[in-house]
Amino acid sequence: MIKLDHGSGGEKTREIIERLFLPAFRNPILERLEDSGRMNGLALTIDGYTVKPIFFRGGDIGKLSITGTVNDLAVSGAKPKAIAVSIIVEDGFSEEKLERIISSMAKVSREVNAPIITGDFKVVNKGEVDEIFIITSGLGEIFYPQLGAEYVSAGDKILVSGPLGDHSLAVMGERYDVELPEGFESDCAPVLDLVEAITRIGGVKWMRDPTRGGLAATLNELAKATGKEIIIDEEAVPFRKEVLDFCEIFGFDPYHLASEGRFIAVVDREMVDEVLKIIKKHPGGELFKVIGEISQNEKSRVIVKTRFGGLRLLDPPRGELLPRIC
Repeated sequence: MIKLDHGSGGEKTREIIERLFLPAFRNPILERLEDSGRMNGLALTIDGYTVKPIFFRGGDIGKLSITGTVNDLAVSGAKPKAIAVSIIVEDGFSEEKLERIISSMAKVSREVNAPIITGDFKVVNKGEVDEIFIITSGLGEIFYPQLGAEYVSAGDKILVSGPLGDHSLAVMGERYDVELPEGFESDCAPVLDLVEAITRIGGVKWMRDPTRGGLAATLNELAKATGKEIIIDEEAVPFRKEVLDFCEIFGFDPYHLASEGRFIAVVDREMVDEVLKIIKKHPGGELFKVIGEISQNEKSRVIVKTRFGGLRLLDPPRGELLPRIC
């Protein structure tokens, strides 16, 4: 039986992909389980968006859908060239809301110069869809092909582009009427400009945006793909105080929270100092931090060095604590 946690982006999601989808669709491109399929100089990605509520601080389901597609292509080393959209709404959905959402989609599309060139629109009976669902697919031209787990080696450093978990907190705060500080909002934004900037420097071996399942899911995917242990420094991982306070009060693990405008990069250990020196001068790049490294141990796991000097295992998310976050 399919349950909510099969769509969480964590351990259950990977399990059902490997048990059902991979055997049915198996091919060398899909087997890589990356954010985009890459072949012949092109990258193709697709995603569905069911976020609830559909409007939240810093964005809406429309902005999120185009941003997510652009970011999946960007961290695959591809520049988005065209986007396809399918929108499904329930009977009685507000035309005013739909117009707001479409406007958000168009704005992001123009910002990254990736036109929406085809689409589909359907209406179903009230209650058969919760307001609106959006599916987007993006086609990109690969500008940085030297990406993949096979390039990662012991000693390489793990960088993050900024504070994590803001998107989850913005959505959950809106959903459960949690009072958030003035000005706090989702990090939902394209990362294409920063990806292009950091790859121009060189030394980047692997990238991913930590959406569903957060940093925990992302790093566990990397550990499994490389067959190596990953060690991160708890004190170095950037979480805003608001995110940590929220997690402490409601019992969430900040490492499981989604970001929609950040990315993780693995950088060659010999180039990391140069990369940081240059990228921090780029607009938006001042927040980059080294949070850990690839260990020599071949154990396919993620270890957190705690601020108290101990070590703990960072498991991939299990269960669905934050449904419909994207």
